[in-house]
Amino acid sequence: MREYIKLLRVKHYIKNLLVFIPMFFAGEFFRSDKIMRGTVGFISFCLLSSAVYILNDYRDIEKDRNHPKKKYRPLASGKVKPKAAIIVMVICLILSIGISLTFGSIQATICVVLYFVMNVLYSIGLKNKPIIDIVILSSGFVIRVIFGAFVTNIVISKWLYLVITTGSLYMGLGKRRNELKARTDTREVLKYYNGEFLDKNMYVCVALADVFYSLWTLEMSDTRISWTIPFFIIILMSYSLNVEGNSDGDPVDIILHDKVLLLLLIVYAICIFLLLYLI
Repeated sequence: MREYIKLLRVKHYIKNLLVFIPMFFAGEFFRSDKIMRGTVGFISFCLLSSAVYILNDYRDIEKDRNHPKKKYRPLASGKVKPKAAIIVMVICLILSIGISLTFGSIQATICVVLYFVMNVLYSIGLKNKPIIDIVILSSGFVIRVIFGAFVTNIVISKWLYLVITTGSLYMGLGKRRNELKARTDTREVLKYYNGEFLDKNMYVCVALADVFYSLWTLEMSDTRISWTIPFFIIILMSYSLNVEGNSDGDPVDIILHDKVLLLLLIVYAICIFLLLYLI
């Protein structure tokens, strides 16, 4: 059972909390109907992301066996048989689409299908195309937020959308940067990148994320939200310290292994919660 949990990449479900972003920042987190729809959407996207992870692992079995860390994954290590993994993937995909259609909306279901199709194209070849691979990697975060908006019937602020977009590109670039730096990854696309290109574009994206976040806070009816701008900048600085250190660039691993960054995120969430809902 433990190997199947690893196959599903349950720890990466933290990424799917982005589904709740539109509802949380719209000040509607305590509406029971929104919570229910958001929770259902979260479950749907967890199943969907697991299906994608299984697909990628299935496609990369041989490459992963030559990787110092990925060789321990359930499929690469042989602890889960490919046929069993495919069955689990199909079940996850069917359940995800079914839940989205039943409890979500047509638009939300389109997001689910789009996310899966993009990752299929990524897996069968686009992951080897420079820039495109980072765009697809980053778009997964954006689609989660848009999916959350459709599921809960909430309109996303254009500035918040841009914060998520530039922040996602920043994390995607950071992941490639550290894979290139480590020189232990077997990705073919890494031969097209160099450290200078990735660094420069990371700086552009993180700067834009700071600017867009500032504009978003000024758009809010309660301008006290702008007090969190320095906090947001410090969080990105803390994340950058990890990316430019010895991490592998994976956002989940960085957040879960840096206690200071995790604490900063929790305190930030509490501050936003207090400003939006209590003070």
